[in-house]
Amino acid sequence: MIDRLFSLDGRVAVVTGGLGQLGRQFTATLESAGARVAVLDQREAEETDTDHRLHVRADVTDRPSLERAIGHVEARWGSPHILINNAALDSPPGAPASANGPFEDFPVDVWRSVLDVNVTGVFLCSQVVGGRLAAAGRGSIINIASIYGLVSPDQRIYEYRRERGEEFFKPAAYAASKSALLNLTRYLATYWAPSNVRVNTVSFAGVFNDQDPDFLKEYTRRVPLGRMARPDEYNGAILFLASDASSYMTGANLVLDGGYTAW
Repeated sequence: MIDRLFSLDGRVAVVTGGLGQLGRQFTATLESAGARVAVLDQREAEETDTDHRLHVRADVTDRPSLERAIGHVEARWGSPHILINNAALDSPPGAPASANGPFEDFPVDVWRSVLDVNVTGVFLCSQVVGGRLAAAGRGSIINIASIYGLVSPDQRIYEYRRERGEEFFKPAAYAASKSALLNLTRYLATYWAPSNVRVNTVSFAGVFNDQDPDFLKEYTRRVPLGRMARPDEYNGAILFLASDASSYMTGANLVLDGGYTAW
């Protein structure tokens, strides 16, 4: 009974940003549950396609690119059942100083590029894939958001960098984009409910990836569980939302953050 509840046998999933750290985790999880997974990414995959995995280059900000990519998926496996909107841009700690400087001087071109991928990209992928799910009368869309869509970045975490003489502030663009996903999810959940397409958001906290020890010390001080997430700790939420285990769940936001937003 439990195995059937979480089974994705016979289903086709599309994962955008599928070659990233979490995208690879999600792809492997969906495959292990029986799904055939189309990995969409702008980068060229080093891996070989298999019977259950197909790599397709696509730009989530370009609808013709997405139409071509999904057409390729459909020609191979038929209409998708699952969409994971995972592709995203952030200004990482190693980005140019102008992309991590004071809000007053934050470059508008960087702002636009982040929102173009993180919001418009989700909008376009949802149009292209979600429309197909609705036409088929079934499906699940999972939008990948962040704790920074729920709360403001705590600039005190980065004080250690300013003490080093760097001018560093976690930018507003990523937070604004992830917050936008929450209400886009609610809109699509109600819009496509008559077509039996479920749309939910997951809001994740930071994932360990050999970050600066000073950053880890300051960040984990904010987390009740006292650590960042392991890369595999979000897989259960993805499988839950992709499968029939969440068949009565739509328009919701599932928070996995080690307790970060509880304080």
